[in-house]
Formats: sequence, structure tokens, C-alpha cells
Amino acid sequence: MLADSKIVDHFSEQAGWCEDLGSPFTAQLLKRFATDFEQGGPVQAICGDWATNPRKDALGLRLAGALHYAVLSGDAPGLAAVYPARSPDWDMGQVWPIAQRWLEENLEHVRAFIQSPPQTNETRRSIILLPGFLKLAARFGQPLHLLELGASAGLNQNWDRFNYQTEKWQRRGTSDVTIRTDWRAAVPEHVDAKIEVATRQACDLKPVDLSEPGQATHLKCYTWPDQEERLQRLDAAILLAQAAGTKVEQADALTWLTDKLANRPKTGVTVIYHSVFLIYPPRDVIAAIMETIRAAGEAATEQAPLAWLSYESEALFGGDRQSPKMRARLETWPGGTVETYAESDGHVTYVEGY
Repeated sequence: MLADSKIVDHFSEQAGWCEDLGSPFTAQLLKRFATDFEQGGPVQAICGDWATNPRKDALGLRLAGALHYAVLSGDAPGLAAVYPARSPDWDMGQVWPIAQRWLEENLEHVRAFIQSPPQTNETRRSIILLPGFLKLAARFGQPLHLLELGASAGLNQNWDRFNYQTEKWQRRGTSDVTIRTDWRAAVPEHVDAKIEVATRQACDLKPVDLSEPGQATHLKCYTWPDQEERLQRLDAAILLAQAAGTKVEQADALTWLTDKLANRPKTGVTVIYHSVFLIYPPRDVIAAIMETIRAAGEAATEQAPLAWLSYESEALFGGDRQSPKMRARLETWPGGTVETYAESDGHVTYVEGY
């Protein structure tokens, strides 16, 4: 069946992306998903009737997240014993039979789990957004009012409190979260600029509330098990968000943004920002969000500027639809100036100038 082939193809394609992004464990796990699906195993029983686009829905990462959640929560002690955290020399030949059996024994639980999209909240994306924030601080010299779309648990609302460290430049923050990457671009302008954040607001259709027991585990389960640095950085960012009382409103992005822009402050820079968010809404909603932002931009003044800072697939802004690359883009009003200044991959493992 065509639907079946799309799911298998998706698992295989996602495996390649995971390999490229430095997670051989997740790559091999996804390949086992593909084989098991073709052979009529529990993976097919769980998602064989998936009705929408498995690639857009990141179906493979949902399924991998279900297994990792079982490991982190203590629900699958046998599986935990062979996962990377406790078995650095893991062997997929040992992992998969245990994982397959657990899936078979928990079909309905996993079917329910994968109804929610992955919430990776990758904090390393903040390092490619940072040059945009620095430009705004230097240009306008005013406090920032932050509006983040698709914020998940809101970890990246605290971007100004992070430490940034590359071989070319550094910026000190006020927390234990340190963001590192392979910075191949020019050193950001105004890297030592003083930034004042006046307000922080964010929304998500299904926000993760880190004040609730188990929610941090749910967030963490989508980070790939063999990427220790990402897991440690995520732990630190979760603690920071909990200490700061970071909140994310449960809301549709378009409705929420329309309301916030209609009632935005009369002074200071209102900054709409998001990272790897626009791949999820339907096309008509994406278009409406863009139109809403640009319409609000036309009413911006020097006393109350508006900025739109994003890190998204290049295809969304007229680039190559087949390219896996994403680009950092800053649009500011008054004036409607547009600058695309850097590009990278989904996890910002490097940054190149554009």
C-alpha cells in the first residue's frame, strides 16, 4: 500500500538525518522500525493506520520518544539496562528485541503516546538567533518584549541568560546553561551589547508545564539517548526555566499572536521569534501568521518597533524545498528591512554565514 511505503520511507529518511546529526543509536532504531513495519510487527500494529503525513508529523521521532520515555520513567527497566545512558557500548542487536517486545506488550499505550508531536525544545537553536537579538538591541537601544511561537516548555525564552561559547567568540550569561557549536560564520556584531528583556510571553498548542511532575521527563524523552551533551544541556535549561518560573500559554499561535500584536506595548521593541515551528501548522495558517506579522509591521514606529526573528526551513521563504538546511532571518519595522544572516541544520551543530 502507498501509505505503508510512505511510513517505511519516512523511517529510513529520518534514520539518515539522525546519522548526519550524530545519533547512530536513533538511526539504527529507526531502521529497525522500518524493518519491523514491513514484517508486520508491533510497529505496524501501532502506526499502520497513520492517516496523515508521517514525515511532517515526525512519526519516527514520536515512536522513538515513546521508548525513551519508558526508559527515563522507569517503566521499562530491561530496556533501560541496554540504552546508552547505562550501556555506553550499546548494541542494537541487544536493544531491539527488548524494545520490540515492550512495544508489543504496550500497543495501546504507545498508540496514545504518539498522538502528541515531539517537543525537542532544542536550546542550541538560541545561538543562531542570538545575532538577531544583538542587532535589535544595538539598533534600537530599547527594552525587548518577547513573543515566542511554538515554545513547547519555553526553555528558549531564557536565551539571554545562557552562556555562549565558540572557538571564535563568547558571551557570558547568568545561568548554568552553556551553548556550544562549530561557529564557521563571522563573529556576530555587537556580541557584548547590553540586552534588556522587559517582558517574556510564549504560546504552544500543547505546552509542557515543567511545574507538573513527569513533564520534564516527557520533554527529555525526545532528545536522542546517545547525545549526552544535549541531555545535560537540556537538564540545565529545565532547572533554569523552573527557577525562573517560565510559563507558556496554551493557545493557537495565530489567534494568540493577533491578540498580542493588537495590544503590544507603546514603547520598546516587540520581537516575534520562533525556531523550527513553521513546519507544523497547515499552509493556510502559515500564510496567515506571516500576513498578520507584516500587517502589524506597517504600523510600527521608532518608539515601538516590531521585529520578526526566525530560524526555519529555507523552503518556507522561497528556498530549495528539498534542502535540509535552515536559515536565520530577521525582518524589522519601520521599514520592513529583511536580512538572512546564517544557516545550519535542525540542531545547529554548526553555523555558517549566508
